[in-house]
Order: sequence, then structure tokens, then C-alpha cells
Amino acid sequence: MELFDDWPNTLGPVKSSVEALEGNKVKVIVNISEEEFEKDLDAAFKRLASEVRLPGFRPGKAPRKVLEARIGSEYARGEAFEKALPRYYSEAARDGDVDVIAPPDIDITEGRDGGAVTFEAVVEVRPQISISGYKDIVVKIDAPEISEDELNEAEERFLKAYGELVDADRPAESGDTLELDISAEHDGEPVPGLISDAYSYTLGSGTIVPELDVELLAAEPGDELDFAAVHPDPEEEAPLRFSIRVAKVQRVESPEPTPEFMQQNSEFETIEEFRADYIERMSANRVERARQARGNAVADAVAKLVADDDVAPPLIELEVENRIEDMAMRMQAQGMQLEQFIQMTGQSTQQFVEGIRATAGDGAKLDLALRAVVEAEGLHCTDDQLTDEVQAAAEAMDEPADEIRKRYAEAGLLSKIRWDLSKRNAMDFLVEHATVKDKDGNKINTERFEVPETAEEDIPAEQATESADA
Repeated sequence: MELFDDWPNTLGPVKSSVEALEGNKVKVIVNISEEEFEKDLDAAFKRLASEVRLPGFRPGKAPRKVLEARIGSEYARGEAFEKALPRYYSEAARDGDVDVIAPPDIDITEGRDGGAVTFEAVVEVRPQISISGYKDIVVKIDAPEISEDELNEAEERFLKAYGELVDADRPAESGDTLELDISAEHDGEPVPGLISDAYSYTLGSGTIVPELDVELLAAEPGDELDFAAVHPDPEEEAPLRFSIRVAKVQRVESPEPTPEFMQQNSEFETIEEFRADYIERMSANRVERARQARGNAVADAVAKLVADDDVAPPLIELEVENRIEDMAMRMQAQGMQLEQFIQMTGQSTQQFVEGIRATAGDGAKLDLALRAVVEAEGLHCTDDQLTDEVQAAAEAMDEPADEIRKRYAEAGLLSKIRWDLSKRNAMDFLVEHATVKDKDGNKINTERFEVPETAEEDIPAEQATESADA
């Protein structure tokens, strides 16, 4: 798709064309007939009439001829230029499908003093780049499979919930329950809450001070311990001093997972059914996380194929603006203003914006990379895809699809929507061609990542969109 072929608009009193320039810039040329610009000039005089106070006339009621005689036509023409030219430029850029990334430099070439108006707007556009290696991307993610160790730990946790404490007959290990006679002092004074006999403590819980777990590890009944520990309050310089006697070391003795036990204490007939259910439940969650991790990893990898020099500063600023706008819309949907959210984070507005700018470069790279893949592989969105997108929006807003499409067109959003859908096509293509491995370098079979068509039909539209974007 050639974005910047000469494009003339020859309909109506306004004509425009687009010329490609060097350095990712284009020139938008707009010709406005004298009759058409006269409307803008008349509007300028009406605005001035409401601002200028003339004897004998109420505000806004002074005739144009009187104003011309009083302030001159040059001032009003300048006012018309200031108000109208940005509008004509925006319409010409939209109709010419100019992918603008920075404000234009506008130069009036004809009609500055009268008659028809011609102006040229030179503007920077999104660069078109090409990348290589996008079909050979290799990413590493956590394997979605449930390991035997993880399964054994799940079984152990389940059985321990029904276990009984018995004397350990060995030195204390993490997870054991210790019965302690404990006292603590601070600056020579007893510490309330840390003086107790027969205090039950789970080794490794870290619920008092970290030093306690260190000192009690490998302790046995009858051991007496005296040690110092850093006070939890950083403003207290003096340490806590502990005196502890270990009365008991106990472990949890889990029951045997017999069929009788399982039937009495769970919905399962056997421990094998418990393990199978755990695998089924955890696998669905693990596969979904792996699917999202694959998409994120592929996005990161393809973005790295774009050179830093290809990302012009205006692209980064545009990415920042888009992210802030998107976040503001999300906050508004939750009944909150963006300013409130920023205050809740404890940041200043500048700090918030700088935080977004810190990662905006990667987002701009991803955008350029996906556009490059779209062009290279011919993955532009189809009319059917656009129609489906508009239909989904219409259903969400409970409005006719034709009305939504018209509104998008008038706002100049159709091109953006087409590109968003095209980039989604590119992302699907990249994910499909990527090689996925686990952290040990073993290839992962991604067939299980695919969502069956019957399942897709049950997924809400917004959730399906999020999955595709991931």
C-alpha cells in the first residue's frame, strides 16, 4: 500500500493534494476558493464584532462594513487564517490518509491579502520501515505443564490440612511446630506480647523476627537460646534480647490417602482423582498464562528488530499521548478521573508522564515492526474485519452500525481502526511462526494454546480482543 502517492481532492470549493518529501515528510497542499474562504472571513468578523466595542452598537451587532472601516480587513483575514487553516489542513490530511505524527508547518503561498487561498503544510509522518528475521523469532516462557514435584506438593498440602501434631524425634526443620518458653527485653525492659510459656511457633513463618527462625533451626527439646535481634522499628537503635527454652519439637503427621479417607474428607473417591483434578484445574490457568506470556515475548522480540534510529522523537511523544488517552478512557469507564488516579499513586503529573515515556520507545518500535510485517506479508485488514469491528462497537453501544461507522468516518478514525486490525493480523502471524521454548530450552508444543472455535464463540468480544492484543 503506497500511503503517499499524489492524492488530489477535486470535489467542492476546496481542493487538496499530498506530495511525498524526503525525510519522512509530506507536503499537504490545500486550495480554497474565494467564495469558500469568504465564509471563514465572515465568521471572523462575527467573532470580532462580539469582542470590539463600537459606539452605537450592542456587542456582536456591529455590521461587517463598519468593522472593516474601523479595524481593517487585514486583521480579520489574519483571524480567519488562524481559525480556519488548521481545520482545512486536518480535513485534507484525513482525506489523504496522511499518517501524521507531529504538528505541521503551514505556509500561506497565495491569498494572504485577498482572493482564493492556497497554503502548504509540511508535516512529519510515520516512517515506513522493513525488518528481517521476524519469521525466525524464538522466545522462552515458563512451561505450562504441571511438574511431578508441584503435584506432590499439592497433595502434601492437602493431606497436611488433616494431619496431627506428633513429636518429631529429630532436630527442628522448617514447617515444624515448636512449643517455646519465650521472653524478650528491650533496653532492659520486658516486651509485652513477647513473654509467654508454652508459646506455639511455626518454624520458618517469620512472624516475630527473622533471627528467631535462624536460631531455632535444628533446635531440639531442652535447648536454651539467648540472642539479640534487630528491632522491627527502624527508629529503635537498641536490639531486642531473647531468652528461649525449646519445650517441644513437633511435626505434622499426614493421614494415609486411602479411599475411605478421601471419600470422607473430599469430593474425590481416590487420591488419583484429586491429582487428576488438580492437573485439569491448574493446566487451564497455566496454559492461559503461557499463551499471554508467548504473545508478550513475541511482541518484545519483534520490537527489538527495529533500530533505535527508526524511532523519531515525535513517534515517542505520540505513543505517550496515546497511552495517556487510553488510560484516561479506562479510568473514566471505572468512574474515576485520571487526575484522581495519579494522586492515588503519590506521583506528580510530570512523574506520571515521565514514567510512561520511559517505556514509550518500546511501544513505538512495536508499532513500526507490526506495520512492517503487515506490508511485507499483505496482512491489511479486510472489509469484513472492519465491518465486524464496527458491528461489535455498535452492539456494545446499542446503536445502529451505520451510525457508528459514519461517526468513525467523520472523526477520521476509520484509518486508525483499519491499522489496529491489520496490526492484530500481523501479531497473529508472528505468534503462529514463533518457536516457543521453556526456560531449559525445550520446545513447547503450542497446539494446546489454541482456543477451539466452539470455545471462542463463548468468549465475550472484549475478552477475545484482549487475548488477541496480548
